[in-house]
Amino acid sequence: MDWYILGQQLVNGVTLGAIYGLIAIGYTMVYGIIGMINFAHGEIYMISAYITAIAFAVFTFFGIDSLAISLLLTLMVTMFITGLYGWYIERTVYRPLRTTNRLAPLITAIGVSLLLQNYVQVSQGPYVQGVPSVIQGGFTIGSDGGFFQIRYLDLLIVFVSFIAMMTLTWVIQKTSLGRQCRAVEQDRKMATILGINTTRIISTVFVIGSVMAAVAGELVTFNYGSFDFYIGFILGIKAFSAAVLGGIGSLPGAMLGGLILGVLESLFAGFVSSDYKDVFSFSVLVLVLIFKPSGLLGRPAVEKV
Repeated sequence: MDWYILGQQLVNGVTLGAIYGLIAIGYTMVYGIIGMINFAHGEIYMISAYITAIAFAVFTFFGIDSLAISLLLTLMVTMFITGLYGWYIERTVYRPLRTTNRLAPLITAIGVSLLLQNYVQVSQGPYVQGVPSVIQGGFTIGSDGGFFQIRYLDLLIVFVSFIAMMTLTWVIQKTSLGRQCRAVEQDRKMATILGINTTRIISTVFVIGSVMAAVAGELVTFNYGSFDFYIGFILGIKAFSAAVLGGIGSLPGAMLGGLILGVLESLFAGFVSSDYKDVFSFSVLVLVLIFKPSGLLGRPAVEKV
């Protein structure tokens, strides 16, 4: 095993894992609060990629020359609009089904996923879209005999993902909103009796998950440079696999599961076969569900009331 190939795959894996972790947060928070898997979350990420491209093009058209300011404004717009999508979907689709059996919201989530895919396909076209590479350069470690690169964009992705996750962890652990979220997660009926507006908290959780997906959407868009209406399906399933691997319902588990899955997938692609890396990722999900259904940091499932 050449050390520089291993180094490059580890860099790629950590970068990919940070993205998985951001998207997995949406799955794990919604499941932690209402015990539902929001399979439309991958499409929320997909929509954020389109919003990123449109917003960046608009700011460039209006002559914002500073790349840092343009990227920051794009991120703020993407987070806001994607958060609205999350709020609206919860308000109009999931809230009426909250008191039904678990099968109805699950089927509805799949339906919403297909609806969003076709909505974007019709409104934006079926063709692959792209954005220019605006962040170039990086570090080279090694010599002509063997080396690997760490791009500035890789560092930015890991840094922004870390800041986003640490900020969310602080909000959940240290703020009044976070305490209310934890109370609703533990016992929704008792939280209601104690005066917590559980409906508002659930909507807020959907918004937070969508905002995290928006951060991932901007990072991935500028990392790969291309996207289409179907990107949310595969990446969403992989992020769900990361959430299950780390322990769905656990924020640290989402981060850990994303990093582990990203590194394993990258190593498999680099040393075994890139053609079957998706199969490998889903095989990891199957093995986790068989041998440790609660995940690495998760708690055994309890019935939500």
